[in-house]
Amino acid sequence: MALFESKNRGEGRIHENLDELSTDLADYIAELSEASVKERGFFAIALSGGSIISLMRNLCGAPYNKTVDWSKWYIFWADERVVAKNHVDSNYKLAKDQLLSKLPIVPSHVHSINDSLTAEEAANEYGFVIRQLVRTRVVNVSEVSDCPKFDLILLGMGPDGHVASLFPNHSVLEEKNEWVTFITTSPKPPPERITFTPPVINSAANVAVVVTGGGKAEASRLAIDDVGPECPILPARMIEPAAGKLVWFLDNQAASKLKGFSQFYK
Repeated sequence: MALFESKNRGEGRIHENLDELSTDLADYIAELSEASVKERGFFAIALSGGSIISLMRNLCGAPYNKTVDWSKWYIFWADERVVAKNHVDSNYKLAKDQLLSKLPIVPSHVHSINDSLTAEEAANEYGFVIRQLVRTRVVNVSEVSDCPKFDLILLGMGPDGHVASLFPNHSVLEEKNEWVTFITTSPKPPPERITFTPPVINSAANVAVVVTGGGKAEASRLAIDDVGPECPILPARMIEPAAGKLVWFLDNQAASKLKGFSQFYK
């Protein structure tokens, strides 16, 4: 593994393969969980869909299945497709099948969207649920905004630089007031989704962006490197925690276009 720090873009960890990345990601999550539980008695984590869930697989085995205090975990989703919970496109289903069903997490601590509602209704209700948990400090509150302060938000990134369901050039990027919003015109199917807004993501204590594969190398360069004002601003580049820490988990292929990549392993 190679480490780098990028001005205003957080810390980066480049891994030689997916197994190394999975091991490092599990260690990172377990350490944050332990620190959060010790400090405030809870660990509020927001998941995303895609390959992140499979890359978290090491948490299901030793030593984490015994050492992590799973009873203190509260699970949320940074974005979700507005489909039935048993639908193949559901981020909840993906996480349940590959991760949550294999861990002793308290079922009432798993907060997924209401799949019987419209996208707008589901976003409003999910925001209300989070507000109730902020009141009881299950989810912390940001010192620099009125937003929730999740202990960890885990994000993937698409080849177009989208994170959560924040897509390039979409009006949702301008949302400043709501914690959770909705879209009905996602450029990537399915079209209806709910998503955390940029202010919520940037209010987290920790944000980890996990990126793998050569198809995302250019997006990684535009999201992380100092590329200048003439380059397009990707949604991933808007992730800049105000009082938190940003960490990029990359494999060699996703990192291959970063400045200085050839020196990282010297």
